[in-house]
Amino acid sequence: MANIIDMPKLSDTMTVGTLVKWLKKEGDAVKAGDMLAEVETDKATMELECFFAGTLLKIFAPAGAQVEIGTALCAIGKPGETVDAPGAAPKAAPAAPAAAPAAVAALTPRSGAATSPSRPSGDREVAAPSPVPAPGSRVKVSPLARKLAEEKGVDLATITGSGPGGRIVRADVLAAEKAGAPSPVSRPLSPVTNPPSPVASSPIPAEGKLVPVSNMRATIARRLVEAKSTIPHFYLDLEIDAAPLLELRAQLNAALEKDGVKLSVNDFILKAAAEALVRVPVVNTSWENNAIRHHGAVHVSFAVAIEDGLITPVIRSTNTKTLLAISTEAKALAKRAKDKKLTPAEFTGGTFCVTNLGMMGIDRFCAIINPPNAAILAVGATVKKPVVKNDQIVVGQRMNLTLSCDHRAVDGATGATYLAALKELLERPSLLLL
Repeated sequence: MANIIDMPKLSDTMTVGTLVKWLKKEGDAVKAGDMLAEVETDKATMELECFFAGTLLKIFAPAGAQVEIGTALCAIGKPGETVDAPGAAPKAAPAAPAAAPAAVAALTPRSGAATSPSRPSGDREVAAPSPVPAPGSRVKVSPLARKLAEEKGVDLATITGSGPGGRIVRADVLAAEKAGAPSPVSRPLSPVTNPPSPVASSPIPAEGKLVPVSNMRATIARRLVEAKSTIPHFYLDLEIDAAPLLELRAQLNAALEKDGVKLSVNDFILKAAAEALVRVPVVNTSWENNAIRHHGAVHVSFAVAIEDGLITPVIRSTNTKTLLAISTEAKALAKRAKDKKLTPAEFTGGTFCVTNLGMMGIDRFCAIINPPNAAILAVGATVKKPVVKNDQIVVGQRMNLTLSCDHRAVDGATGATYLAALKELLERPSLLLL
């Protein structure tokens, strides 16, 4: 009996996927680990990985089609086998654990350039990926991922799988290699500091043009309208003295230069934002159906600009990590975001968000809250300006911070208390080294 591969559901907001193109055609022989098609979800452009060996008997959805989750995409079986039309044949019952893989297909991040960019998560908190297997236990891994891990010398036991049932797929091995997983040769992470360059486009005709939006653009538009229209935003603005932070950063970077390490201002802000959440945990919350969820861990996400929008990778348990660890992880996540190789576990589940336009010369701005977070911090540029110090007018280094709050979960006094804690940490940045 042929195996019917359906459109998987990758996130709790995904309802349809677009078949960008098929990488295999009817009649082609396929094996476990082969990539069948490129699929655009509401998050990113992904590849559809096959877990069966056989022949691609029938393609039910043509390239360019929008397919609802659970709808048949293609059938794989023996050459010459008859395939019933989608909907006519009942879906195969789940196979016994020892008889077949846990799922027929999974979406994995594309290894090449994506047709459409990733979008911000903006989702409800989702479960973290399956834990890393204990030593000696059986590792669930696709054949292609196992082969790739052997070639690159990556230890599968150290990888958390993002595939069905925690299965390790090719993208997980590539991510582990880039993140410096244990291997014979450790590769340094490439820093990403500059925003993307504008994408060249053809001239717009005099009468203008109407451009259809992608699933991702439609999703982020819907989520932003929902956030702005249903969340009662209020904004708190605070200016801080950034001179101590800049001075400490310069000292640390000078000492770390020989190791090829360069801390960014944003690294300090991510660490300080997390520490301030520990001091004022009421801000580390979410509004849920007339109840407030207090998060037990501090997972700070940060906005990364890509070609057609932005996405928010998450640094988990941010408050428990050192500045150097945060810097290394943030650079690796930013690079993976720009390469469109983030796994869902890397851009969902954040409890607080930081967005920084200071590096682009913006003095101050107000950000829209990223649901289900109760707040988001907008960071402006550090500006030289005259300030009064000891009754004297001197040149100061000032930075503007704007906290957008969900008034259902966070009151004005609470938000002000959080900003006061953040101000102390950033103006006395040596506290972040403890």
